[in-house]
Amino acid sequence: MKVAIIASPYPLEEAPAPPLGISYVAAAFEAAGAEVRVFDFIVNRYTTEKLAAAMDAFRPDVLGAGSVTLNFYDAAGIVRDAKRHEPSVITIMGGPHVSFDAYDTLQAYPEIDLIIIGEGEKTIEELVFHDMDRKYWPSIAGLAYRENGNIQYTAPRPLIEDLDTLPAPARHLLPLSRYQALGFPISIITSRGCPHMCIFCQGRRMVGPKMRQRSARVVVDEIEHIISYGIDRINVADDLFVSQKGKVLEVCKEIKRRGIKLAWSAFARANTVDREILSAMKEVGCDSVSFGLETGNEEMLKRIRKNITLDQVRNAVNLCNEVGIIPHASFMVGLPGETLETMWETERFAQSLGCLYGYHILAPFPGTTVRDQVEQYDLEILTSDWSLYDANRAVTRTSKLSAEEINKFVDDFEQIFKAMWEEQVEGYRKGTNTPEIDFQVEGQLRTKLVYRILSEDLIETYGSFPLDSVKYGPTETIVPLCERIEQATGITDGLVPKTVRNFIEKKYIKTRMENGQLLWYWTHNNRVDY
Repeated sequence: MKVAIIASPYPLEEAPAPPLGISYVAAAFEAAGAEVRVFDFIVNRYTTEKLAAAMDAFRPDVLGAGSVTLNFYDAAGIVRDAKRHEPSVITIMGGPHVSFDAYDTLQAYPEIDLIIIGEGEKTIEELVFHDMDRKYWPSIAGLAYRENGNIQYTAPRPLIEDLDTLPAPARHLLPLSRYQALGFPISIITSRGCPHMCIFCQGRRMVGPKMRQRSARVVVDEIEHIISYGIDRINVADDLFVSQKGKVLEVCKEIKRRGIKLAWSAFARANTVDREILSAMKEVGCDSVSFGLETGNEEMLKRIRKNITLDQVRNAVNLCNEVGIIPHASFMVGLPGETLETMWETERFAQSLGCLYGYHILAPFPGTTVRDQVEQYDLEILTSDWSLYDANRAVTRTSKLSAEEINKFVDDFEQIFKAMWEEQVEGYRKGTNTPEIDFQVEGQLRTKLVYRILSEDLIETYGSFPLDSVKYGPTETIVPLCERIEQATGITDGLVPKTVRNFIEKKYIKTRMENGQLLWYWTHNNRVDY
């Protein structure tokens, strides 16, 4: 059985790292005996022609896609295109959005044959065991599908108790060189499950209230595997990693025992960190911790069931500073009962912490308590246009706060940083910045450039040279390649040559001879034996 898995487009603003969920799904299909390919349209431009060519070359029996609410329309649209190109292919979707919106998804997209609800690995194992034969679907837990025009649900799928039994994420199927060029860290998880009841979060319903841990040995094995690709930065994506003190200390001890050197970051709850745990993390490379704080108003913290206090937040930030870890605070505006006064109370509190902080806007995703029980809260949902659910624009209002007021608050906050950024860029152009600021500016400019090169296929488009015009080899084509990219992007400040030469030095791009052409192309990955 051949299975193609779609990594759906994701905007640069959301820091598109190698997709962890897709990697787990691909690993599950491989472990079940399928031949698997990932069609990545996160760091490749998507076109229907490109999808058709990939399908014709691989000829999959099954095509699946995952999505979050933010990119659901893109993912479902690609599945629709695939089904139209090859009607016989069995199409599947999974992930948090469709798990909680399966009925509407199947109603709106007849091209989607099957939805996997919740954790998918064991469901995938059974589907492959039965060769995806439709007659077995009613007996396989965790599915939604159409039968005689009606939407059918099978029994709920029990959660996986022993996470160490799962195959390691199939990152070898991803175009890792492209992600390495983009520069975002690779994410891992050390556990699944969340006992907390925050009303705005899908996680608890998706992965269950019971914490399920991966062993420290398995986690650090995965870290070593990641390092073998030449990657030296990871992000521990568990919401509750730092909440499990014994587990964290075990992982840190194992990293130290193996002599692993890498930089990493993690998420944490403000009421679970202490000096011992942060010091242990710092010793083995952790340099930043992000705290989801949501609001600076104690009453609203209770209303959203966050179960933390402002004093705990202050203590957590202070402890990070004391041990040398950079704290970052994330706040959310537009929560139930929000007013102009509570937003400004949050802003004053955020400033008082003296650390990096930023805002998201409440997006009541399918499956969240705040959406399912919205009538119990001072909140009105204004739209179910999922393309607007990026947490950057208001899709709700409260009795005392309009969507426009929510947007203006965040826009005014971001305008301060936009003005500062523009001043720094101007200093970069004129050579008046400090070296430290220039380094930061160039890094951000480079990230934006690389994303354009990747998402617009600029290497593929402009990296072809007739062999009869190439006298001395690939190096002769570097300058014209850079000139072509400069012309396409309008970036002519020397950043393109720096970036392209870095790609070459890191072996992210190489050349080959094909049909009388010298072609620059992206390598798949640069894995070496660890």
